[in-house]
Amino acid sequence: MTLLVAVAVLVAAVTHASWNAIAHTIKDQLVAFTLIAGGGTVIGAALACFSPLPEAAAWPYLVASALLHIGYQALLMRSFSLGDFGQMYPIARGTAPLVVTVLAALFVGESLNAWQLAGVVIASAGLVGVALWGIKGSGAHPHWPALLATLATGLSIAAYTVVDGVGVRASGTPLGYIAWLMILEGTLIPAYTFNVHRGALLAQLRPYAARGLLGAALSIVAYGLVLWAQTKAPLAPIAALRESSIIVGAAIGALFFKERFGGPRIAAAGLMVVGIGLMLRAS
Repeated sequence: MTLLVAVAVLVAAVTHASWNAIAHTIKDQLVAFTLIAGGGTVIGAALACFSPLPEAAAWPYLVASALLHIGYQALLMRSFSLGDFGQMYPIARGTAPLVVTVLAALFVGESLNAWQLAGVVIASAGLVGVALWGIKGSGAHPHWPALLATLATGLSIAAYTVVDGVGVRASGTPLGYIAWLMILEGTLIPAYTFNVHRGALLAQLRPYAARGLLGAALSIVAYGLVLWAQTKAPLAPIAALRESSIIVGAAIGALFFKERFGGPRIAAAGLMVVGIGLMLRAS
């Protein structure tokens, strides 16, 4: 992993946490993800006009990824409706790197050396620690429906990460791949929302339109950078480094949503930094 690739993934981490935070600020999650998905479709259509069509071999992956992304968005909506942003976001992102490591080894033929494997494991442990410690005090009981929804979100992230890692390499055009992915995945949720709200939809969307479109733009930048990085480096270290967005998400939760951070989560964040350092040292 070169410095340029690492910087791109870190920028993606910041923008990803930012668009998730924007979505969380909109009380009606269906409205939030309608704006983000619909805005992504519009931006994707514009990008498609200026990028090559992906190669034929990439289209099965594009379709599969679009379906996985729709499931991911539905699970993320459910997670955000059930729990704190500062807890739900880290758990969702923290479960992905280890799963990606296993899937990439099984289906993509990637292997990690001892340093990289140790880095992925340590970083993932730190990410999960950031999620589980210091949210509502030491006596708080887990909210299992929220945790299960968020773990399922993490599994969907791992699945689409591997699918897109293979698909974007087969596409011959990272820009064309992200454009068509946004087009394919961005229609179902708006269509469902229209069916639910009918004539009242525009009135409900209007107050949040600018915020939602900003979230859509940030989501495309975030994932576009990750897709480009996946053409330049192995999937597992990228997946783990990308999850540094958890630190940004935890900071956003503490600063803007007034959610507790706490000493144990700071220690877990330090553990994550050690893991990332091991991955970059060995790359």
